[in-house]
Amino acid sequence: MNREAERLGADEDGRGRIDAPPDPRALARLPEDFGKRFLVFVDTEEEFDWTRPLARENRAVTAIARLPEAHRFFAAAGVACAYMVDYPVVNDARAADILRGFLAEGACEIGAQLHPWVTPPHEEEVSSFNSFTGNLPVALQRAKLDALTERIEAATGVRPIAYRAGRYGIGAHSAALLEAAGYRLDASVRALFDYSAEGGPDFSRFGVYPFWAGPGGTLLDLPLSAAYVGALRRRGGALYRFGNRFPLWRGLLARTGLLRRVALTPEDYPLAEAIETIHVMLGEGVAIFSLSYHSPSVEPGHTPYVRDAADLRAFYAWWDGVLALFAREGVAPARVSELVAAADAAR
Repeated sequence: MNREAERLGADEDGRGRIDAPPDPRALARLPEDFGKRFLVFVDTEEEFDWTRPLARENRAVTAIARLPEAHRFFAAAGVACAYMVDYPVVNDARAADILRGFLAEGACEIGAQLHPWVTPPHEEEVSSFNSFTGNLPVALQRAKLDALTERIEAATGVRPIAYRAGRYGIGAHSAALLEAAGYRLDASVRALFDYSAEGGPDFSRFGVYPFWAGPGGTLLDLPLSAAYVGALRRRGGALYRFGNRFPLWRGLLARTGLLRRVALTPEDYPLAEAIETIHVMLGEGVAIFSLSYHSPSVEPGHTPYVRDAADLRAFYAWWDGVLALFAREGVAPARVSELVAAADAAR
């Protein structure tokens, strides 16, 4: 471990890190009166062809023009989305103006999302491995994080306290870097998913409960919500890991209805599966739900999830169904700042 890594406190045993499952003692408590809550994160980013290699030239943010429609939809439901914006978005005058308008209404929060391939300084080769920020040299990670944070503050007037790594690409030093930069919440962990085959992190053994991280223990990590559903769900982790060696195995389990892994996003997961997953999670005592979508999905043609007008209608129908279920179950919307304050108060 070099001096920079030592200074950042990236312990070999995983203490304080967010790329390794937390010690049970690090799980965050919340006041009883905080109740059951949900948060919606929007990966607010540029458009690119999801089937082609990443490229620094892909910086268009035309779909942001459709974001006000989605913003009004959520605001009408009392949901203050956390817009996790990346560099091309806040570096575009029109997109930044739209975000400032949301802030003026008071119905949102602004966070950061780091896509290293389009965030300066551009010192690394663009590759799949380097698209996971945590794989880059520590000094370059810090430089990119500082550039993004400062650009967001300059463009919106708000210094972000919430962070998401593009492609969920955190690493051994991410928690220390974020804590040093003043971030209070990380939303990069995608519980139950494994990106190690591409050189990324393995979250397959992570739960969905928030936990404290960072050398000082001040960074609250909120994993994205996901669960195994089906008759074999209690053995879901082991069975899914078996599928790493036999890819057809997971498909067989899903087709037979014995086991499915479902994340709480309208992108790739039908409403019926999301509703079943929420019921499973509520039954297991989960009180904090983290949901997300990509901003280009609000305009057909930019993501594989919303290709046409019918897909867009299904996108909003998904949210209608999930928000209605949360209302029936007494799960109320929350802001990032509210969750952090509640976790601080309960320490």
